[in-house]
Amino acid sequence: MKILWMDALLALGSRRRRALMPWLLAFLLIALSAVQARAAVRQTAAGPVSVEKMAGNLDTPWGLAFLPGGGFLVTERDGALYYFDATRRRMKVTGVPKVYAWGQGGLMDVAAARDFPKTREIFLTYSKPSRGGGGTALAVAVLSTDNRKLENLRVIFEMAAPSRGGRHFGSRVVEARDGTLFLTLGERGIPETAQDLSLHHGKIVRVRRDGSVPPDNPFVRRAGVRPEIWSWGHRNPQGAALDASGALWAVEHGARGGDEINRVKKGANYGWPVISYGRHYWGGKIGEGVAKEGMEQPDFYWDPSIAPCGMAIYSGKLRPAWRGHFFVSSLKFDHISRLDPKGGLREVERLAFPETGRVRDVIEAPDGSLWFLSEEREAVYRIRPVR
Repeated sequence: MKILWMDALLALGSRRRRALMPWLLAFLLIALSAVQARAAVRQTAAGPVSVEKMAGNLDTPWGLAFLPGGGFLVTERDGALYYFDATRRRMKVTGVPKVYAWGQGGLMDVAAARDFPKTREIFLTYSKPSRGGGGTALAVAVLSTDNRKLENLRVIFEMAAPSRGGRHFGSRVVEARDGTLFLTLGERGIPETAQDLSLHHGKIVRVRRDGSVPPDNPFVRRAGVRPEIWSWGHRNPQGAALDASGALWAVEHGARGGDEINRVKKGANYGWPVISYGRHYWGGKIGEGVAKEGMEQPDFYWDPSIAPCGMAIYSGKLRPAWRGHFFVSSLKFDHISRLDPKGGLREVERLAFPETGRVRDVIEAPDGSLWFLSEEREAVYRIRPVR
């Protein structure tokens, strides 16, 4: 006859029950952790995948970066940076810059330099506080060998004319193949500034790792123009990635509709707020329509808006059928959009799982798995094909 744990405990005297209780609680916690760590199997159009929690108890996770040896970094918008080792043990990293944590602003993206094994340098984007409120900034720092602190932190770029309010900071940082850095910047909720080349608002900028301006930037010799600008006319680009050829792509929020994916070209104007496929939140028309000479058309747009954020362009390493596909996280509709580039970008699937609550970022790991951050679940997850 089976004897249940509770029956067995009740059969003991109170003194023995008290002595055994800590051991029982420890056993139950270990068992519960093992159940929670078990990967769930979810279905996709290309076959089943496992979805496994890699880290939890995160307060508004924003950016994710992988380090050699299986470790990774996660930012929290309020200003915390955490290191997780290969066993998923968490350590808080000190030396993070102070942030203007207001609305959409705070500590945002993190990326490891391509030569991290040699330099141990990482890049951080954040809203830097100032007397005028805050503006997006890019910093580089050295992660100590014990992964516990940032050393020699330098601000290599900061948005001119910071402003009050908590809207439209961007921002992702992407290291190009030539070692320069692209940084996406929102227009801080002031639409007309995206067309003003004397400001950084609503632009994608390109700088060297020391903060200097590359001489082949498109506006370096134009008076009254910020030389860091690479492209302009953006609303709030919060995702960016390189494709297999090294070309930069960005995804940005529209207003009510009009979220866009754009192949970012040198010196190009992407139209905000003169042209848009969306409308104002109150329903009114935006600008002059959907097209104008001299302004780029999006490669893809959503209407209604999905509130896109992070973006990965997949290598096909673990799932060849997804090679070159775009994965874009949705904050509004709790899914990851998969887009096929063949014949022009088109949305072919929405990965909507119990785990995909308000997805802030999606990124490919070195092993070819896809990882994403869920604000709603306060967690980091890994997606891998089930073989």
